Amino acid sequence: MAHILVIDDEVEVTTFFKYFLQKMQHTVTVAHDTRQINDVIENDVFDLAIVDLKLPDTDGLAILKNIKKVQPSTQVIIMTGYSTVKTAVDAIHMGAYDYIEKPFDDILKLKQIIEQALHSQSLQTDELDMISEETGFIIGANQEMRRIIEIAKKVAPKNISILINGETGTGKEVFARFIHHISSRNNHPFIAVNCGAIAESLLESELFGHEKGSFTGASQVRKGVFEIANQGTLFLDEIGEASLQTQVKLLRVLELQEFMRVGGEKTIKTNTRILSATNVDLETAVQKKEFRSDLLYRLEGVKLCLPPLRERREDIPLLIQHFTKRMQKTSTFSPVFSPKAIEVLQNYQWPGNIRELHNVIMHTLALADKDSREIDIKHLPEKILDSVIKRHVPASADVSFEEKSLHTNNVTPLRKKSCTDDFSALADEFCSELLKKIEVENGFDLPNLLALIRDIETKVGHEVIKKALRQTMGNRKEAGRLLKINPRTLRYLLNEKGKSVPLGE
Repeated sequence: MAHILVIDDEVEVTTFFKYFLQKMQHTVTVAHDTRQINDVIENDVFDLAIVDLKLPDTDGLAILKNIKKVQPSTQVIIMTGYSTVKTAVDAIHMGAYDYIEKPFDDILKLKQIIEQALHSQSLQTDELDMISEETGFIIGANQEMRRIIEIAKKVAPKNISILINGETGTGKEVFARFIHHISSRNNHPFIAVNCGAIAESLLESELFGHEKGSFTGASQVRKGVFEIANQGTLFLDEIGEASLQTQVKLLRVLELQEFMRVGGEKTIKTNTRILSATNVDLETAVQKKEFRSDLLYRLEGVKLCLPPLRERREDIPLLIQHFTKRMQKTSTFSPVFSPKAIEVLQNYQWPGNIRELHNVIMHTLALADKDSREIDIKHLPEKILDSVIKRHVPASADVSFEEKSLHTNNVTPLRKKSCTDDFSALADEFCSELLKKIEVENGFDLPNLLALIRDIETKVGHEVIKKALRQTMGNRKEAGRLLKINPRTLRYLLNEKGKSVPLGE
């Protein structure tokens, strides 16, 4: 038995909850205004508070903040109407357990949310991991991503539109599938449509279907995705690319839950949950008259923004593991990425985000020697190495990139013979060839030859150091260790004998 506080200015609502909760064997306290609210919060302890978002003399967010300050362990459920769902989602950001919409049509669902709040239950971790693996949406350890997942878990079971924002390649469609799978519609279809990939003349037919003979080539009746996705989820990707004409028809479906096929006269009802995604700023598009504000309002019941991969670098090892594991389902090739290779990948900026990472992993595994047990830096694509090195070593260092570990056109990594493999033999060969060119009969400028040899010494030393810096991502101390010289000697060779090339530590 729990002690539950119900806060609402409407007596009918508090009376309903008092009867409903007492029937569930709970103790109930009600409050209708700020004075009563402050009094009960200060003088009593509650397991759960059910708080209306809008009150005449205060608001639910202020009450939530006060409850969490005075009684941090008290769970809070926000009551809201459809017009204030966005604010209710803000409440979840502030620590509310969940929100419920008025009127309370589904009593069993209301009871379930209350019981889950009292026991702090939601989807179990194992179940969430299983859905994550099934859909390919990797949650990871990034705090911002975990915060988004917590909100998604709360809004997924509700019949509310969700707008997913994020850069190209951040996994918006995969995230939409994840939301569908943790929703109550998961036994019904999930249909994805890319509004930017379908010609405008065909998009209307794709969405709503068409009747036979409605246009040239319409040889038979065809259902649209709104009809196919009935009871399920429809994902509209690149929604910002839809024309104003199509936007008007989408708005009608969202408002009335009905549509007509192209060339049709019969209204068809649909019960479809809409998830949409964009990588553009729709609010700016509204200001430019390129997107309807009323449609944005309907689509943006809840807005979730996926962070770019460069802001969740700690998740890259897990994503690599996921992609490698997927490849192993169709191949016996199962190498692991070395810690150094992972470090390089974590230091890349990933302008193409997760999609680019996936392509890089597939490219690397495809070109690697099938006998390799470990993927190292030398196996990574040239563009990754170039970008990472340039970020760690200033451009003024003029580090040579001629010794790339992997050329993208080659199947296996190039292995170049080191000049130190047989240094004595090389030195003897060099001296022998040099002496053949020297003629002393008519006089010879020995000081000039020795000066040239010293220049060669400086140049070779300088290039070897730059190779070491490339290998260690610009770390002088580590480079010195590899070359068996101390950092001071390395600095001298670079600055004094190396034409004052400035390299960062």
